[in-house]
Amino acid sequence: MTFDVVQHSRKLSKLIELDIPFVTVTLLDIRGSAPQINGAKALITAHGLEWGTVGGGKIEAAAISFAQETLKTHRGTTCKLVKWNLQTDIGMTCGGEVKFFFEIHNKGEWNIAVFGAGHVAQFLIPMLLKLHCRVTCVDSRPEWIEKLPDHPKLNKITPDDPASLVSQFTAQTFFVLVSKGHAADLPVLAKILSSREAPYIGVIGSEQKAKVLKRELTAAGISAEKQQAFVCPIGLPIGNNTPAEISFSIVAQLIQCRDQAGILDHKSKSFSSVQHNQ
Repeated sequence: MTFDVVQHSRKLSKLIELDIPFVTVTLLDIRGSAPQINGAKALITAHGLEWGTVGGGKIEAAAISFAQETLKTHRGTTCKLVKWNLQTDIGMTCGGEVKFFFEIHNKGEWNIAVFGAGHVAQFLIPMLLKLHCRVTCVDSRPEWIEKLPDHPKLNKITPDDPASLVSQFTAQTFFVLVSKGHAADLPVLAKILSSREAPYIGVIGSEQKAKVLKRELTAAGISAEKQQAFVCPIGLPIGNNTPAEISFSIVAQLIQCRDQAGILDHKSKSFSSVQHNQ
């Protein structure tokens, strides 16, 4: 096994481990001029070239741009065979053609924002990190945030005002509110409901807490219709009230809502036909 193959395998394994969408590009054939050989490979993510090269210059730039665009528009595992004219499609002065094989690996992104790093979060977050998701934990108490494990898929934030971060999360973020109490959950919940929509908003607590939350949200001018967007008590109605079993019930509900919302695509798509850019 050559050094390049070993490096490719290691980089590929790391992208898969970290749940980073990527495209493997293989140079199948070229008629014209390029500083690479047939079979050359490159790994490309949304941020650009991660490893390897398929020729450099305008040829590689076109391949990177095409790969990044497919990551925006395709979910699941998809393959594309593309044939480009070096002059008309890529803008090179020499004539000829190039063929690339693109393997797109993009399950989609599942982002979860957990507000609170207390006892439930200490069980919940390690469970979530075993799934295909990225987690942000927000808590103003650094002593609790520090208890969470360091992990490349976990972002830990200790702001003075947790509610001020709500607008920074992506449109499809799932919100899990398990903070130190009602007084901490309410401003975050009010900010979410008044400023955005989300596929999931769960708040830890009892049915009595849900009634109090709704009464205070109404007083804050948030309509009953918007209040229907949050779940309290959080989690599926299973298990007992220990932090561990509460966490299991939350994870189960998150997965259920994720699948209903179609956040991730686990299905493979069929091989597409050869594309000719005109």
